[in-house]
Amino acid sequence: MRVRLLGAGLFPSVRGMAALALAASLAGCSFTSPDAASGSQYVGIDGVLAPEARRIAKEAYVYGYPMVASYQALYATSIDQGNPQYRGPFNTISHATHAFSPDDTAVVAPTGDTLASFAALDLRAEPVIISVPPMEPKRYFSLQLTDLYSQNFAYIGSRATGNGGGRFLIAGPRWKGAAPKGINQVIRAETELVSLVGRTQRFSASDVANVKRIQAGYKVQPLSAYLKKAPPASVPVQWMVPESPAQLRTSLEFYNQLAFLLQFAPPPASEKMLRRRLDSMRIRPGEAVVTDAMNPRLRQMMQEGMHDGQNEIDKRRVALAGKTDTLSGDRQTFKNDYVARAVGAQIGLGSPSREETLMPVLEQDSAGQPLDGAQAYILRFAPRGLPPVNAFWSVTLYRLPQQQLAANPANRHVIHSAALPSLRRDRDGGLTIYLQREAPGKGRDANWLPTPAGPFMLALRYYWPKPALLDGTWQTPQVQQATPQAQ
Repeated sequence: MRVRLLGAGLFPSVRGMAALALAASLAGCSFTSPDAASGSQYVGIDGVLAPEARRIAKEAYVYGYPMVASYQALYATSIDQGNPQYRGPFNTISHATHAFSPDDTAVVAPTGDTLASFAALDLRAEPVIISVPPMEPKRYFSLQLTDLYSQNFAYIGSRATGNGGGRFLIAGPRWKGAAPKGINQVIRAETELVSLVGRTQRFSASDVANVKRIQAGYKVQPLSAYLKKAPPASVPVQWMVPESPAQLRTSLEFYNQLAFLLQFAPPPASEKMLRRRLDSMRIRPGEAVVTDAMNPRLRQMMQEGMHDGQNEIDKRRVALAGKTDTLSGDRQTFKNDYVARAVGAQIGLGSPSREETLMPVLEQDSAGQPLDGAQAYILRFAPRGLPPVNAFWSVTLYRLPQQQLAANPANRHVIHSAALPSLRRDRDGGLTIYLQREAPGKGRDANWLPTPAGPFMLALRYYWPKPALLDGTWQTPQVQQATPQAQ
């Protein structure tokens, strides 16, 4: 089974005088700077030779990939009104108001456990107030706040702040003001552009109306609107059109986009040395980096640096062997491991932190064979062995390679813990889920997840996992081929 879850003195000596004289006699040579004397090593920047330029370009690519990828998503959803993914302008919130079905093919591995909410926050001029309504204690929800670095720097929700509701002030890194009365918590972001993804639990198909009512209570307002005052003046931005995802890993335009985004991300203390290295390569906030007039050798080194950076990301990804649950989190989680951060952005930009949700994926059975609808399987939880979670768990089936929900006669794509009262338990108290094309019958149909004709995978989601899940004490069971008696 495979489970997959970035020193000399001021005056020259006599020998030094001779050296100076020799240098003077060579004045007619074509060298125009100390670096130029290195010939092919010269890249047009004094103090930076070709090997160092390549190293810095690699560092910039690995460091900046999550920023450029995050901006692509923000641009599509909140800036480009002609984009099919556009959801609304900055500092407003939108909601998915229906559970995903096989007809929803724009989203990879969609979930029916929760209904989603989305917002993009612009914190340049002022903070934003997020208001959350109180809700019943048994319902799970989370509002995930992610900065341009792709770090989940804060959560508002059942685990982090409780279900009692409240008002939360989200401030950018340059804000110096004081929170008004009635604010439950001030949350600081490291970047001035922030993404919000909300997830609100849906108990059943008939529960959608209740979820919509809760979503209507989520509010996102600039501080001035919350206080009913005139908004502060904001410096207009000429938003850069991002590179297409297909070219993000190969086009030198990447470095222009990174420099554009650095103006919204003042360097934290732990990154000032890295930012100085970027500056030495003229990767500076808001400035053009790659131009037609740049040194061809520098252009070559930057291209090779991109290639080196992607190779390092790919090597880390392979070394993880599918274990990806540590690739999402806050700065404390990453500890400035920029490779891990980049791998996470490439595998699943916006994925929740592991303490919020764990999401193992099963693509093979216990014998190491790919899951396929031509075979019948079972997924069995032992007696007193259900997933240890504070909120709830679910099992969702997707057809491959599209990772989409599969149409089936039962119109069922997920089994989750909210449905436990209607599921049939085994004689010993365990729980068996039947994965097959035909209904299992014998009173087992409630435990049936219909499979497609070809390959498929299972995504298990553990919301607000308990320590036994986080430390690996409790392990996800393997998918087993069903015996004739079990079918």
